[in-house]
Amino acid sequence: MTQTTTTTIGFKQFLGARHDPGDFWGGLAAMLVALPASIAFGVTVYAAIGPSYAAAGALAGIIGATVIGLVASTLGGTDRLISAPCAPAAAVLSAFAIELVGQGVTPDTIVLLLVMLSVIAGVMQILFGFVGIGRLIKYIPYPVVSGYMSGVGLIIIGSQIPKFIGAPLGTHWNDGLLSPWLWDWRSLAIGGATVAVALITPRLTRKVPGTILGILAGLATYFALAAQDPRLWQVAGNPLVVGPLGAAKDGYFAATSGRWHEIGELRLAQIAGLFGNALTLAVLLSIDTLKTCVVLDQLTRSRHESNRELIAQGIGNITSAAVGGMPGSGTMGATLVNLNSGASTRMSGVMEGMSALVASLILGSFLAWMPVAALAGILIVIGVRMIDREPLRFIESRATVFDFAVVLAVVVVALTVGLIASSAVGVAMAIILFVREQIGGSVVRHKIYVNQKSSNWHRPESEMHILEQKGDQAVIFELQGSLFFGTTHELYAELEPELATRKFVILDFRRVQSVDVTAAHLLHNVLDALQERGALLLLSNVLECLPNGRNLREFLEQTGVIRPEDKTVRIFPELDSAIEWVEDRLLGELETAPAEEPLMQLQEMELFRNRKDETLQELETRMVKRLYKAGETIYSRGEAGDDIYWIGRGSVRIFVPLGAGRTKHIASFGRGDFFGGLAFLDGRPRSNDAIAFTDAELYVLSREQFNLIAEGHKKLAFTLVTAMARTLSIRLRHADAELAMLQEY
Repeated sequence: MTQTTTTTIGFKQFLGARHDPGDFWGGLAAMLVALPASIAFGVTVYAAIGPSYAAAGALAGIIGATVIGLVASTLGGTDRLISAPCAPAAAVLSAFAIELVGQGVTPDTIVLLLVMLSVIAGVMQILFGFVGIGRLIKYIPYPVVSGYMSGVGLIIIGSQIPKFIGAPLGTHWNDGLLSPWLWDWRSLAIGGATVAVALITPRLTRKVPGTILGILAGLATYFALAAQDPRLWQVAGNPLVVGPLGAAKDGYFAATSGRWHEIGELRLAQIAGLFGNALTLAVLLSIDTLKTCVVLDQLTRSRHESNRELIAQGIGNITSAAVGGMPGSGTMGATLVNLNSGASTRMSGVMEGMSALVASLILGSFLAWMPVAALAGILIVIGVRMIDREPLRFIESRATVFDFAVVLAVVVVALTVGLIASSAVGVAMAIILFVREQIGGSVVRHKIYVNQKSSNWHRPESEMHILEQKGDQAVIFELQGSLFFGTTHELYAELEPELATRKFVILDFRRVQSVDVTAAHLLHNVLDALQERGALLLLSNVLECLPNGRNLREFLEQTGVIRPEDKTVRIFPELDSAIEWVEDRLLGELETAPAEEPLMQLQEMELFRNRKDETLQELETRMVKRLYKAGETIYSRGEAGDDIYWIGRGSVRIFVPLGAGRTKHIASFGRGDFFGGLAFLDGRPRSNDAIAFTDAELYVLSREQFNLIAEGHKKLAFTLVTAMARTLSIRLRHADAELAMLQEY
């Protein structure tokens, strides 16, 4: 199902759903948090253009809180999520506006470019959702996200300090702090009262948001000052308040439509120059939204749809910018207030948007009296809360010092260079973090020899003795994780001592996640070293689909590691078949089996050697010979049966079921060997499946026939049972030794 179809279905479900009364109260409470912050963010961005644009910024914040709340909540799929203008948007847009002012760009053009920047960022968010990036953004490492958010918080604080202290427009925050003669004590009083109440009241009550009480405290301080200074009762030309809301003398709608006509006059180069800032804005808004969604999932035990949410947020930001509003994202503070106020569905987000519209219409004239210092104080509080202090713990341990360095680097670059460069540093740091984690773990899961780990082929005791002596000529490396430029040095350091002494080197790729060109070059070096000595490289589990989607066999062929004419490297479907092939070489067997195997007689089998011919003849008369074609089932798990089988010709494989229709090969038996001994001895149902691997001819002895022959040949029966028990015990000891060896790793 496409993202568009998912969004459409969700919209229809939303329209037809029954809504909880808690959504109304949750949306109303969330509006009380989101609307003042949105106005403050808008004023921050537009006041950077000039003091006369502060009112337009307040209006942009109101429109953003209304439109994004309505659109994103209607199209998105996350219940209780509140979307509104946010700190990352204010940081990016205000920095962009300040840069344009420094370049001498006209104020009207700056407004147009801000609109286009928001639209392009919204389009990018929609693209993120369509291509599935939503699932990836939330996997950005915590130190990088922490650095982003802390950097944005510090930028917000720095941008608000001049307004907080009442310094003249254009004053840098550090110049303002170091120049007390530039301070306006009235702004300090208003801002100080706002910050103090906003920080203290949440400890006393949570019924009313601290931001609302803080703004009310700032307003009360302003009117107390106005009682002493009659000039403060004027709105027009008053630097301490936002001033009358309105986009232009011709009205809001005329200004909005005229703005879109003027956008057509922008040069293509100007629009092209927006993409870097737009990408930064889109990524930050997406991270902010998905981070809020993840927290909401944890609190409500739900699951959000990342890509659908990004599409909805992108449409909301485009719509908001189109009508003159600020862009935004899913906001943590308002969302938590919404949740704690009883909201349960997406309707609460719509109620937040409608409440913001109603509040702005009713209180429009009152908003003109909003003190700039009070809004600055609220943003400073928000900025302080955005600073993540958790990474300070990273300094306490050497294991996490590098993570703290990542956070610090992202913050420093954000403050000294900009958020665009900070985003690039964040990506680079994410790569470094990944490489560090990959290097931290060994890519060699096991290193063992063939005399420590045999194949599933059950060989006679004489052959096992030979393999115990010669098995150290073959070494097995079970690999894991990612084989890439960061781990090849470690891998070669493990391989190098064995390349000079072993005749066979087996590399098992079963647990390998990915392989890059550097690792392929390493395999070339391994091949060269083995070729000089006439040794062989065996590769097992060369999968056609790794977890990263790459066809490993095709990749190794393309990089020249696997070549049809090269006999130095051999490919096997699984590790067991590679070990089995090596065992055959160590035992001196031919690479190709004879076309027709002769039927092995009982007296030739190890279990029956040195027995009297007449005894074996009588035993054979009690047996039944059965023929099985390759792939035919001899018996299945759960079947009743007490027959024991000796293989006169061919081979048989034993499988155990793993569930979901999957099986695992656990043993192979050839000429002269026997299987089915456990059910023969204990009479219980079969515990596995026996399948003829090749055409096989078997000697079959039932428990009933054995009991009959035991009556006349007690010594034979005793010897037979003793021999079977001895063979089974040898197999069990060997299996125990392999398990003990594996547990050492």
